[in-house]
Amino acid sequence: MSPVILYSTDGCHLCELAQQQLEQLTQSFEIVDIIEDSSLVEKYGTRIPVVLNHNSQELGWPFELSELQTFLGSSC
Repeated sequence: MSPVILYSTDGCHLCELAQQQLEQLTQSFEIVDIIEDSSLVEKYGTRIPVVLNHNSQELGWPFELSELQTFLGSSC
């Protein structure tokens, strides 16, 4: 099963908020800094934070905690 991923970068306030929401729901997620991969910068540069679930589906900001919980389902 693929891990839950938070696409983020340093200095992104919205990314920090998304991380806090994820931490409330699960401790099982990976933070990927998009700045380390030019293809990720191209794909997510203006869209972060973006959460990728176990089914490789994307949830882009803005989202509420309840939306994130539904998106992640019981797979956490």
